[in-house]
Amino acid sequence: MSDDLLLLAAELRRRGEPFALATVVRCERPTSAKPGAKALIKQDGTVTGWVGGACAEPVVVREALSALEDGRARLVGLVGEGGGEPGRTEGILNLPMTCHSGGTLEIYVEPYLPKLLLVLVGHGPVVETLAALGRHTGYDVTVLAADRLSHELDRLALTPSSAVVVATHGDLDEAALAGVLATPAAYVSLVASRRRADVIAESLERLGVSRAGLDRLKAPAGLDIGALTPEEIAVSILAEIIQRRRSSAVMPAAKPEPLAAGLRLAAEARDPICGMSVPIAAARYRSEWEGATVYFCCHRCKETFDSDPPRYAGALVR
Repeated sequence: MSDDLLLLAAELRRRGEPFALATVVRCERPTSAKPGAKALIKQDGTVTGWVGGACAEPVVVREALSALEDGRARLVGLVGEGGGEPGRTEGILNLPMTCHSGGTLEIYVEPYLPKLLLVLVGHGPVVETLAALGRHTGYDVTVLAADRLSHELDRLALTPSSAVVVATHGDLDEAALAGVLATPAAYVSLVASRRRADVIAESLERLGVSRAGLDRLKAPAGLDIGALTPEEIAVSILAEIIQRRRSSAVMPAAKPEPLAAGLRLAAEARDPICGMSVPIAAARYRSEWEGATVYFCCHRCKETFDSDPPRYAGALVR
C-alpha cells in the first residue's frame, strides 16, 4: 500500500496537483491503525490509503484540507475514550475521538503544494540572479521579454500566490505593469529608482489603472537593506517576496486561486452522538429529524441516533 501511495504522490507532484500525506507516527492500544499506516488526501477530500476507522478519517481529512489551505504541516493527536493524552503537548493538536473504542493515535499531516510561480519580466543581471535564486528556493520561475508578456499572460494563469517582478528598464514598463496589475497576482514590483517609479505610477494612473491596482505595485522592488549591486538587489527582492508569502495578512502561503474551491473547507455539522465535526458535503451518514438533516461521522453513530432520536436531539446544533 505504501508503495502505491508513493507512486500516486509522485504522479500528483509531476502534474502539479496538491495533496496531503497523513502518517500514523504513534498509537496507544486499542487502535486499529498502527505506526506507519498512511493515507493520501487530495484537494477534493478523497482519500487513498488508511489511517484509522470512521471516526479518525473525517478528522484527518479536515486537518489535511486545513494544511492545504495554510501550507503548514501539523501533528494531530486523536484521543479516544480510555486513551491517554501524550505527555508532551506543544505542537500537537489534540482532538477527541469519542466514538472510538479507546486508545490514542498521533498522525502527522504534511501538505504537498505546487511550486509558486515567480514571473520575471525583462532582462539584465538582477533578473538573471533573481531567476537563479528563485529556482534554488523552490519557485517555478518564468522569464519573459517585455514584448512577449501580453501574449503569455493567459497561459501563465497568475493567482494570488504568484509573484511578478518587472525589470524592463524603460522598455514597455507601463504596458507590462498595466497587464500584470489586471491579474490577481498579489505581489507585483518594479525594478527602478524611486523617481522613475513615481513617474511610471503617474503614467499608469493616466492609462486607467485603478487605485487598488496602483496600491498593489511595490516600487522600487525589494526590501530596504541598503542593496547596491544587482546581486544584492535581487536578494532584497526575493526576501520581500518570501516575506509577503509568509505573511498570511498579505499573501497567504500556498492558496492558489484555481484550487481555492477544492481547498476551501466545506461547511461542517456536529455529530450529536460523538461530538465530532462532519464535513456536510462529504457526509455519508445522514438522518432526517423534525425537518432537519442530521449528519454523522460513522454508521454506528447514525444507528445510535436512529434508535432513540429524542434522547439525542438536545445535542443538535440548531
